[in-house]
Amino acid sequence: MNLALFDFDGTISERDSFLLFLKYIGPLHFYRSCFILLPQIFLFFLKRYDNHDLKEDFLSRLIKGRTENDLQRLGKSFCLKKIPAIIRPAALEKIRWHRHQGDLVCIVTATPRHILEPWCRAHDLLILGTELESDRFGRLTGRLEGANCRGEEKVRRIRAAFRLDDYGTIHCYGDTGSDMPMLGLAPEQNRFFKPFR
Repeated sequence: MNLALFDFDGTISERDSFLLFLKYIGPLHFYRSCFILLPQIFLFFLKRYDNHDLKEDFLSRLIKGRTENDLQRLGKSFCLKKIPAIIRPAALEKIRWHRHQGDLVCIVTATPRHILEPWCRAHDLLILGTELESDRFGRLTGRLEGANCRGEEKVRRIRAAFRLDDYGTIHCYGDTGSDMPMLGLAPEQNRFFKPFR
């Protein structure tokens, strides 16, 4: 069996699924939060504010206090109503090709796992994503559980989930510099950068 690893945002999708989800669950609150967080967003684009911290800023304003069950319910609705419209057809075709070949396919994404898990389950795909911290009552704290699933963290998660030597070969698909460590897990001929544009 071979292993196919796909980034989601920008690779499979045409838009950022995390921001689209935040807008989906509360458009007015989302835009108000964007306005309040303008200084952090500006510093982020200047590469002076960390992606991890900005993600927690948005989570604290828009998701903190919700239960995991509530997030799963919202994720299911979001995947049904919004995700199909942003999927790149060629990416979905390649995923189906891998599944037809008998390959194990896993989505490796910085988007919180709960948000995209229903879409992955519907397509019989595994998912490794950013995990969200919950308190002892099952309510989200607005913080990440561990590191944001991007860059070298993608590689760490993949190695923790799979024994890579068990697979005949590895295929990797990504679209940003933060996907390069993951692409490095595949032989050069099986690394695909911005393949579905």
